[in-house]
Amino acid sequence: MAINKIRSVADLDILKSGMTIMCGGFGGVGSPPTLIDWILESGIDNITLICNDAGFPWIGPGKLVTEKRVSKLIASHIGSNPEAGKQMHNGELDVHFYPQGTLAEKIRAGGMGLGGILVDVGLGTSIEEGKEKTIVKGKEYMIEPALTGDLAIVSCKKADHYGNLIYDQSARNTNTLMASAGDVTVAEAVEVVETGILNPEEIITQGVFVDHVIQSKGVNWKWVWELKREG
Repeated sequence: MAINKIRSVADLDILKSGMTIMCGGFGGVGSPPTLIDWILESGIDNITLICNDAGFPWIGPGKLVTEKRVSKLIASHIGSNPEAGKQMHNGELDVHFYPQGTLAEKIRAGGMGLGGILVDVGLGTSIEEGKEKTIVKGKEYMIEPALTGDLAIVSCKKADHYGNLIYDQSARNTNTLMASAGDVTVAEAVEVVETGILNPEEIITQGVFVDHVIQSKGVNWKWVWELKREG
């Protein structure tokens, strides 16, 4: 019997306050808008959010920050979202920064079942405070633990019923990493096709990493601009 992972968000009973959520995307590009709205509408809060950046105030995962649903943010930068900066300085948002390459590798390690990675960026600075260290071939490294999440939400161009995913050019960005590192992974697809339709040579994320697939509703740009006028 063929496996069918296609669901609606109404079918998914996996959200809870205090959970760690990993979100694909880069500056809002490649973030899953329908799944982000689903999280907002659920009312959950105290989220630990792992993503490349804080998006924009009303675009990408930045919406979760703006609505103060996130208590801890693990990212490479937040410069495009002034709301994140304000909350950080007010003590409302606990932000942990990592260089983009280190962040990506910590997530990749989590997805591959590794305990962590070795890095030398930051040695001799305040970054090394409290970090475990080791020596490899005479060189000192800090041990950075791998990152995983209770839930990973990703966006793709096409998905089949088994959960094989194809991305839209640069919108692939961090989605591949996040998809492998969540205890549960939900993919939002612009187009859903029958299993066997996708060209195997174009599949980037294999369905074994994906638990559920939902049809994207796209971005409600009218709603975004109305919020920007009000804010």
